[in-house]
Amino acid sequence: MKNKFLVLGITAALIFACEKDNTPDIVINDNSVINNISGGGTDPGDNTVNLSGVYTENLVLDSEINYVITGPVLMADGTTLTIPAGITIKAQPVGVNAYIAIQQGAQINALGTASNPIIMTSNAGSPSSGDWGGLVICGKAPINSTADGSEDTATSEVGGLSYGGNTPTDNSGNIQYLRIEYAGGAIDGNAELNGLSLYAVGNGTTIDYVEIYEGSDDGIEFFGGTVNASHIVIVNAEDDSIDWTEGYTGTLTDVYVQHGVSHDKAFECDGYNTDFSNDGGYFSAPNVFNVTVVGANDASEAIRLRAGTQGIFTNIVLNDFDEGFDLDGDTGSNPTGQGVLDGNLGVVDVTFNNVTTKLKNDTGYTFTEADFISGDGNGTGTDVSAWGTGWTVGVN
Repeated sequence: MKNKFLVLGITAALIFACEKDNTPDIVINDNSVINNISGGGTDPGDNTVNLSGVYTENLVLDSEINYVITGPVLMADGTTLTIPAGITIKAQPVGVNAYIAIQQGAQINALGTASNPIIMTSNAGSPSSGDWGGLVICGKAPINSTADGSEDTATSEVGGLSYGGNTPTDNSGNIQYLRIEYAGGAIDGNAELNGLSLYAVGNGTTIDYVEIYEGSDDGIEFFGGTVNASHIVIVNAEDDSIDWTEGYTGTLTDVYVQHGVSHDKAFECDGYNTDFSNDGGYFSAPNVFNVTVVGANDASEAIRLRAGTQGIFTNIVLNDFDEGFDLDGDTGSNPTGQGVLDGNLGVVDVTFNNVTTKLKNDTGYTFTEADFISGDGNGTGTDVSAWGTGWTVGVN
């Protein structure tokens, strides 16, 4: 699925072509500059501060200043990025050349409110999906692409950032009421940035009330880790809205997904990274509660489960899809179907509205629909109108 050992240098200038859109060639610029101040260049005429480079001291943003991300913003080990409620941070529309990365040992403290959310968006006059690279967080929680119990790390798809370890409770900070707009982008089939990319993030981290709006790639992708996320809104993601791989074992609660004209799956779920390995010897196994997915007229699969993933989905509503749950695997190293037989992969309380096929089994294992689905017709999903008012956009 992904090749996490593709290093797109923090210190090198490499040129690649976009995979999914018609944007110009992507150039990964040099961002080796070390910043020990709370901003990049300042233009006193318009009260603007440009942000880029490696920050080796705490970076505290000021709501009275206009911040523009002009390149990769890398928070170093031991630093904290603090973002006040109500601020809007803009990024130059240069694709994955502009993103914010919270590296291992660093933290983000971004606490908005329902009436004053934090907004990260494009600086383009007419913004569009893929204008910038979004938010990346790298932690020290376990991943199954390294040996179980190991302190070995992997490297992120873009930027070559280290992630992974043996600290399930690792704390990368606190995020509440954050909206990320027009982010994400693919460099090739194996390297991409999402609206929010979570690499081995631990469950000491708070992720609550987050919207990804009009993203070019996945809305949120979990690369292993144990972090819990709640009150998540994904609107018009052009690839998958929720994606997990590399042994993700957290909990997702209250998720609303709304498809746009361009989209792929609502959930794409992998037990491990099949482009690399499952050295840890275990599979992704999150618990997912209270989900509503609104498909489009041409929506094919709502939730794809593959590569041995486990996980229990509870209280789900799926609207307007050809297929509700598509299970892929084999009887070898991708035993998705065995998870169904063992009771480790299934759905409890689900309602299908205008869904042609509820379950498609391509796992190589034999089981019935009743083995996978219980409580058909009992799902109520999440009430996004109760918790999403005031800080989200584009929700029908």
